[in-house]
Amino acid sequence: MPKIKDFPDTGVVYAFSIRSDGNMSLRYGNTENSLNNRKNFLGGLGINYKDLICVQQIHGNQTRYATGKDKARGALTYESAIADTDALVTDRKNLPLAVFTADCLPIFLYDPQTPAIGLVHAGWRSTQENIVTVAIQLMQEEFNTRVKDLCVGFAPAIRECCYEVEEDFKKFFLIGISERNSRYYLDLIRINKKQILDLGLKENNIFDSGICTVCNNKDYFSYRKENEASGRMMSVMMLR
Repeated sequence: MPKIKDFPDTGVVYAFSIRSDGNMSLRYGNTENSLNNRKNFLGGLGINYKDLICVQQIHGNQTRYATGKDKARGALTYESAIADTDALVTDRKNLPLAVFTADCLPIFLYDPQTPAIGLVHAGWRSTQENIVTVAIQLMQEEFNTRVKDLCVGFAPAIRECCYEVEEDFKKFFLIGISERNSRYYLDLIRINKKQILDLGLKENNIFDSGICTVCNNKDYFSYRKENEASGRMMSVMMLR
């Protein structure tokens, strides 16, 4: 299973799928084998695919505290997933949280002291709305998480090398926009990292896979490269 280098995995299970694991979405791309793909991928992690908690992502900053009553929401049908939500947090064991991406940035949050976890779907709109900050603040409110105890992991996503945007994105972000050959590029990782550091987390508690989904399209789904035909990778996290 792919991992983020040095991200701690004691007491927690986390992973992100790759193209060879198949499409994990029940809504996008070719979904014919998606449930079986989930079963095989999650089975390798010791997770029952029928227990998965999924969200209907809308590129906002709505964050939900997942509890036992949410188990299996979105596991077998898209329609049963938690609506209008882009991040989940929980302190309950054996509740697998999932987000689905094809260029957007999945962010793993792990507080080993409480313990508690969070999983964030951060596209540019959610990043503009500070979704990772909202998720961490919810962990503080619900679990008394201390920012200094957090470990944060960035999974594969489109990177600044490939994320070309319009010039007017400069009005959305004060940092993270670069110009090359009269074209503009967005750095989702830099912006989310800055938002986390501004909360007081030390930089050595942030771990980055360093993988660009566009540059490595042979191994990862990319909406930029594949458009509507693109499947989705799954990022999953669960407390043991």
